[in-house]
Amino acid sequence: MAPMALSASAAILPFKRISGGSKLFNSSSKTFGVGPNFSSLKTCRGSGLGIVGLASTGSRNGGFVDLSESETPPRTYAWPDNKKPRVCILGGGFGGLYTALRLESLVWPDHKRPQVLLIDQSERFVFKPMLYELLSKEVDAWEIAPRFSDLLANTAVQFFKDRVKLLHPSDHLGMNGQMASSCGGTVLLESGLLIEYDWLVLALGAESKLDVVPGAAEFALPFSTLEDACKVDQKLNALERCKFGKDSMIRVVVVGCGYTGVELAATVSERLGNRGMVQAINVNTTICPTASSGNREAALKVLSSRKVQLFLGYFVRCIRRVGDFEASVKATESGGVQDVAAEHDSEKYTLELQPAFKGLESQILEADLVLWTVGSKPLLPPLEPCNKPHELPLNARGQAETDETLRVKGHPRIFAVGDSAALRDSNGMLLPATAQVAFQQADFAGWNLWAAINDRPLLPFRFQNLGEMMSLGRNDAAISPSFIEGLTLEGPIGHSARKIAYLLRLPTDEHRLKVGVSWLAKSAIDSVALLQSTLTKVVSGS
Repeated sequence: MAPMALSASAAILPFKRISGGSKLFNSSSKTFGVGPNFSSLKTCRGSGLGIVGLASTGSRNGGFVDLSESETPPRTYAWPDNKKPRVCILGGGFGGLYTALRLESLVWPDHKRPQVLLIDQSERFVFKPMLYELLSKEVDAWEIAPRFSDLLANTAVQFFKDRVKLLHPSDHLGMNGQMASSCGGTVLLESGLLIEYDWLVLALGAESKLDVVPGAAEFALPFSTLEDACKVDQKLNALERCKFGKDSMIRVVVVGCGYTGVELAATVSERLGNRGMVQAINVNTTICPTASSGNREAALKVLSSRKVQLFLGYFVRCIRRVGDFEASVKATESGGVQDVAAEHDSEKYTLELQPAFKGLESQILEADLVLWTVGSKPLLPPLEPCNKPHELPLNARGQAETDETLRVKGHPRIFAVGDSAALRDSNGMLLPATAQVAFQQADFAGWNLWAAINDRPLLPFRFQNLGEMMSLGRNDAAISPSFIEGLTLEGPIGHSARKIAYLLRLPTDEHRLKVGVSWLAKSAIDSVALLQSTLTKVVSGS
């Protein structure tokens, strides 16, 4: 029962499904490996092991990367106290930030309290389950994307805004099960900073996978990060200005009808109202196939009421920009697009849909905006063939294989959480890439780091599915808690319950207080505006 007691304080309310994370590796990088020793680089504390960085001007040799003579040697980060444990956390999403805060909250012996360094490419933590509220103007960016510097101001956790260039673990187990080095390894950042660590947490998250369909990377917008949400909002603003006062409608196509796609379709359709048409595509014959029946039915009801057109049982064959000769010809022959050049105000796109099941016909859709919510890829690139003992064991998706204590197999000094970890449940199924999973894993990772540093037994992670929540608009949501079978809260009640749940999940007490006051003020203003509108109608009617 120990794992249950451990997570009770941090996992009492349900989370919605959402994938993605904090991007640290340069997405153009295709390698993630280790190299030979160089005497010019500082070695790990108490060992003779060195590290070599990836050099843009260097040369490759058998899977290794050599630094050229002109390459500047990395600068070594000076930890405040080399006698205390050094914990480096890569990624500042739910897994990374909440692990750091968990470490900060635990009681430590003075000589064993670790120094914690958190690294992320962004200066802001993003509460991703509430990105939809940015599109509906229900929240402000600072409420769901506070700066790390503000969140960590009253802690001893240090934050660096940077990207990881190379990881060199030196804690690999030898043939006799003993560690090859007394230090955990080193991390080289793109800024040239070299960081030694005793313990490492991989919480790198994932990014949208747009390279599976021709044209998706060029013409579709993902919805996974704060930057993605801002781009979508800016595009919708531009389309709303462009179409203002005109008869033509704003056409938005959402690819994917999982949780993210359905929530996005519901939010955008509510925002556009009668000015737009939202179409959603899914390869399955139903939306949210893994959702509870209550959540699915609530979502279908909302999508139907907002006239969202569902194309179920289809996959996207390609996306083309209207104006391209081949796309125009195909669209004309199919009769799916008429008068392609009628609108010159903004770019338009055509999507060719291929049926996934017999009995369905191919379709061609036209869109002003294509939103992509299908697929994600972890940000741990594949390892190049090199010194085998140093490699991290990765699965086919690029996630690090971990044991039940969240330690990477063969590397007792490295923990992995969230999208970076490949951990299976009791049925042998990989745990889903959700905020709920990452949040619970962060709680256990923090505790197990404490146990490892203090030579205590580590606890096995056991995921507790607390239910799912969906945002369906400004005053609409669906929530199905797992602890009450068959119960689904929807509409305004579900919306309020969801906001309260997420308010309690915000990172720090200070931020929760600020956001809570802000939301109360907005609610009061909305109530006054609604009352004034009602009184005006009553007076005018009399």
